[in-house]
Amino acid sequence: MPSRSFFSGKRVLLTGHSGFKGSWMCAILDELGADTYGYSLEPPTDPSLFDVAGIGDICTTETGDVRDLPKLKEFYRRARPDVVIHMAAQPIVRIGYRDPVTTYETNVMGTVNVLECARTCGMPDSLLNITTDKVYRNNETGIPFRETEPLDGFDPYSNSKSCSELVTASYSRSFFQDAAVSTARAGNVIGGGDFAPDRIVPDCIRAAMAGRPVVLRNPGSVRPYQHVLEPLTAYLDIIERQSEDHTLSGSYNVGPLEEDCVTTGQLAEMFCTAWGEGASYICEGDSGPHEAGLLRLDIAKIRNDIGFEPRWRVREAVGKTVEWAQSWMDGEDMLERTRAQIREYGAVVR
Repeated sequence: MPSRSFFSGKRVLLTGHSGFKGSWMCAILDELGADTYGYSLEPPTDPSLFDVAGIGDICTTETGDVRDLPKLKEFYRRARPDVVIHMAAQPIVRIGYRDPVTTYETNVMGTVNVLECARTCGMPDSLLNITTDKVYRNNETGIPFRETEPLDGFDPYSNSKSCSELVTASYSRSFFQDAAVSTARAGNVIGGGDFAPDRIVPDCIRAAMAGRPVVLRNPGSVRPYQHVLEPLTAYLDIIERQSEDHTLSGSYNVGPLEEDCVTTGQLAEMFCTAWGEGASYICEGDSGPHEAGLLRLDIAKIRNDIGFEPRWRVREAVGKTVEWAQSWMDGEDMLERTRAQIREYGAVVR
């Protein structure tokens, strides 16, 4: 688990801090005592975790686009980061099909710009680029992907993240040979405060709130679902460990235990049980664009090299997500609810 002794007082530049994962990361960094500088577009959804939990009150916020190198450089110089976490991205597969140009511009050139800031404005002690488990060439054999597998994402979103991996590897070889630089490839995350379209759990929550069944496009698709606190804690573990030992720099899969790779249908069933109140789902054929039906990750490397171990099984992750959503519906203080779940998970070592 990331330690307060390492992060307390650290200046952390976090791109994409207004998004779902970025907002949770801000809350964890606040618990760790870090001084967070967030650079991001306006929150991508309305409502958003960033707004309902008041995340802007616990970090220094700059509204900006990672495609805008001059503005990003100016903010980077002002932040003078000890740690850089690059999370800004266009993260939705179906949006990538609809708008591939913006997807590539954001996910590829955004990465170039962050790394260029580090190259020209001062290298941090530790830098982590967050990509996705979809970076791999997926022939859907069912064999869990290892970090050595070929990078060749199928669709524009996945492929742009494959490119982001290659950009990071090139900068590391060319300019950061002795620096602590890694990429992290996380599986599908769930958790309170995700209001994005075209994601299974937010779709389930919207349907349950409206009193209607959720429609599943691909109920048989297998994904490495995990609570958002799992990968975020893993990211911080990587940052801390590689800062202490640069030989740990590289690429890491971040996912659940093998037995927690479940189908979308199984996940929906868990959700309906946790939500209660007659929540249900139906299955309908999907005529949409291609999405992989089978995706599993081998997490042996991060367990062996970094010492990260998943904590919440998938059923508990679904339960915590439902708990957060129902607290929000009841008008609770959502920053405090978010902090409470961080503490329940044990994401901070004092």
